[in-house]
Amino acid sequence: MGEQQQVKFPQEIIDEYAALGVDLPAMFSAGHLGTRMGVQITEAAPERVVGTMPVEGNTQPYGLLHGGASAVLAETLGSVGSMLHGGSSKMAVGVDLNCTHHRGVRSGLVTGVATPVHRGRSTATYEIVITDEQDRRVCTARLTCLLRDLPADEAPAKD
Repeated sequence: MGEQQQVKFPQEIIDEYAALGVDLPAMFSAGHLGTRMGVQITEAAPERVVGTMPVEGNTQPYGLLHGGASAVLAETLGSVGSMLHGGSSKMAVGVDLNCTHHRGVRSGLVTGVATPVHRGRSTATYEIVITDEQDRRVCTARLTCLLRDLPADEAPAKD
């Protein structure tokens, strides 16, 4: 769980951020909470973000995957998609998250796939489908992010 996977980004996104001197894997990671929960992002593009999370360590008292853990995976994947859609001059801020939990999972790995429902100038909405290792739907989530201009002091510097 501690090993870091290489995230697959489209070449044009790699080029955009490399020109700004930005470390894409660090910027588009699962963050501290996601790292603590074992979230691994494996593929990231505005059109599709894929990530996994272990069930072990992310359960509620009955031994089932915690609904909040599914929400963390969903918000992480949808936020990454929103950030990539917004580009290097925007930040994505979650404003609405809803999750419908379909079945319990007691072990293994769950996989989330985020795909856009709407990608506008000021908001982006992603549907995130989380499945178990048998490809059964565990959770369906929808995340809407506000796309805000980065403050001048936080924007990546252009050479």
